[in-house]
Amino acid sequence: MTRGGTAAPAETPLPSWSPGIDTARYDRRGTLSVPEREALAPLLTLRGTGQSTEATIAALDGADRLRRPLLDVLADMEAGPLCKRKAILGMLRWCARTDRAFWGWDGATWCEVLGTTQANFFSAHRTHMDATVRQPMIAAAYRLGCFRDLRALGRYDRVGVAGKVFGRKVLEDSLQAVECVTSGWGYALHPRSALRSVAAEALLLHGSPRFDGLTVAQLEDWRAWHRPWRGHRALLFQLGRALEELGVLERAPVACSSDPQSLRTARAQGLGPTWLAWVERWEGTSTLSAKTRASVAWAVLKAGRWLQRHHPTVSAPGEWTRELAVDYVATVDRMHVGDYVQRTAGLQPARLGQPLSPRAKDRCLQCLRTFFLDIQEWGWTPLRFNPARALATPRAVKAAIGPAPRIIADDIWAKLLWAGLNLSEDDLLVTVDRGIEGRDGAPRIRTNAYYPLAMLQALAVTWLFAGLRSDEIVRLRVGCVRDHTRPGTDEPHVDADVCLLDVPVHKTGRAFTKPVDPVVGEAIASWERLRPRQPDFADRKTGEATQLLFCYRARPVPRSYLNGGLIPLLCRKAGVPPTDARGPISSHRARSTIASQLFNAREPMTLFELQAWLGHRSPETTQNYVACTPTRLIQSYRDAGYFARNVRAIEVLVDQQAVKDGAAAAGAPWRYYDLGHGLCTYEFFDQCPHRMACARCDFYVPKGTSAAQLLESKQGLLRLIQEIPLTDEERAAVDGDMQALERLLQRLAAEPVPSDVGTATAPQGFVAAADLVEIPAHPGAPSTAQPPQRQPDEG
Repeated sequence: MTRGGTAAPAETPLPSWSPGIDTARYDRRGTLSVPEREALAPLLTLRGTGQSTEATIAALDGADRLRRPLLDVLADMEAGPLCKRKAILGMLRWCARTDRAFWGWDGATWCEVLGTTQANFFSAHRTHMDATVRQPMIAAAYRLGCFRDLRALGRYDRVGVAGKVFGRKVLEDSLQAVECVTSGWGYALHPRSALRSVAAEALLLHGSPRFDGLTVAQLEDWRAWHRPWRGHRALLFQLGRALEELGVLERAPVACSSDPQSLRTARAQGLGPTWLAWVERWEGTSTLSAKTRASVAWAVLKAGRWLQRHHPTVSAPGEWTRELAVDYVATVDRMHVGDYVQRTAGLQPARLGQPLSPRAKDRCLQCLRTFFLDIQEWGWTPLRFNPARALATPRAVKAAIGPAPRIIADDIWAKLLWAGLNLSEDDLLVTVDRGIEGRDGAPRIRTNAYYPLAMLQALAVTWLFAGLRSDEIVRLRVGCVRDHTRPGTDEPHVDADVCLLDVPVHKTGRAFTKPVDPVVGEAIASWERLRPRQPDFADRKTGEATQLLFCYRARPVPRSYLNGGLIPLLCRKAGVPPTDARGPISSHRARSTIASQLFNAREPMTLFELQAWLGHRSPETTQNYVACTPTRLIQSYRDAGYFARNVRAIEVLVDQQAVKDGAAAAGAPWRYYDLGHGLCTYEFFDQCPHRMACARCDFYVPKGTSAAQLLESKQGLLRLIQEIPLTDEERAAVDGDMQALERLLQRLAAEPVPSDVGTATAPQGFVAAADLVEIPAHPGAPSTAQPPQRQPDEG
């Protein structure tokens, strides 16, 4: 059993090997003697004489010093007799051509003899060779110790050569030990797999059919040599993981990365060497995360290119002044996309030359502030200015930054949900669009599924329903989902309509548990049942060894796969474009979409509940993810009843008979406000401070009295509606606040009532109430203020 739990073949231990030939007993002089030249001379003119290869070799007695080692080394090699004889004749012919024994050939001569390609090999030996001879010649040179820099030979059958060098059986035992581990991770077994070729080359470079004694430094050195070939580097990393499982290596090699030297050369474009050295020194000292360090370094390098162009005399951070910092802030405020960068290949062509967004300006200045604050705090430079003040983001830029969640439209999101829930094997098939057709003339179809369907389904459902960051999704652990059980028991909860998802440590806080839809738990459980055993990986946040949920073939799913592989797959399935009005559909936009839908649901989650569900440190961050829909705004505005809360409608009775008889002109009451419990004849009732305490006023006519009953029995009584604005105290009293009503009555106790002041005197600055009578078009409709029509003789 290996360290990761994968069973290794116990019946066949890794074999031991020795070259089987003692080269010290041979004469290894590099020069040819006269008899040897004479014996080898006929080989230069040998052209189909009919003589057999065996007879030709037997006639080379004068060159036995060269013939004997080749015969010995090829004797036990697994190759055909004719192939072996052709290999001997080919090497001896080149001895005659170069006038030197093969013991004295340099690397360039060996590369010419063995060929850096198969075509070069045929060209070097013309018509005397076939395709099977090259391998025995390479194996003979290796076993004799004459040439072992096999990487210089380019492409050749590494498994075939290794089998001829070490023996096929012992080689297969070593390769099968590696394949047993990788097949448990999900790799398919194939006799001509690329991993077998890389493993065979590693054994040849190691000089043994056993991996014992191989070091991590050797693998990393070979990977550095194979840097131009990304596939070879990836396979060597895979081999290192397998050897770690087998216990051969203490640790696996570091994951493939860009060439540090080429990266440094690219970053140095447009920069002075002093500024670049300061940035690299800060990167090596800062304790920020790798992503944050790269972001800060990018902004500082940008400032360095600006310095090189506009202030070439300033080469180090210690030479910055407050005036220079203010000048750079003004430059950033006017900066455009593509300014002062090392390359523009990864930028959108439509964005080049456009002004930077306010967030980009703020981020650029924030990174530069971080750099200067750190180096000043560490004592690397003198305190010549305060970066927090001199490099502060301008107020106008800050004012333009606000919550702007890039939610996905409901119709597009619904289609993506359908696509994620109905993902099938047919969706993983793509047409080869290279003019290649099958036997029936139809385009060839191949699968684009590096990952199994069950894993893609679980990954898609988690992205669509869990509301996680991409880093959190790829770092989920095996067993992260569990049922919602009763407290203190293992029994499922009565309302088991959710399951619990354990979220790992993230960028703003510790690990936490959140409720998610059961469809997430079902998809993850299905993948866990089919998931092959994988090696442990160190969590990049905590450093602890974990079993990652989304891991296949000993490789965790990279964060870039969500945006580069999964989301385009779902968009094709759903028939929606990968880009909408707000930009590309990315993994993080799903987080804003889910948060906004939970906030606008029929029974919505509060902002603080969403903060806990999303794993934010503060509710201010959550506001950047939540957008209130117009539908909810309309309903909330209706429920608030703003207009009805501040204005109350009251029924107004107009005695038309009193108006016609002229009694109204003589001062008789003609308009009555229906208070429910009585009537008020005060013309300026809407401005009366005693509207809530009318009982002690002479304008008040209680209902049930003979006067009130006589008025209501009159014919031609006009009933109107007037809307009365309310003060805060009156509004509280109307809403049923009895304490507010008592306070209102106490405050009005000392204020005189209108009947004590006078009868037809309007408060100063107000228009008479009779001039603004609200007449509703129908019950419940808003009324329109119209002035009453007066007759000319009314005065």
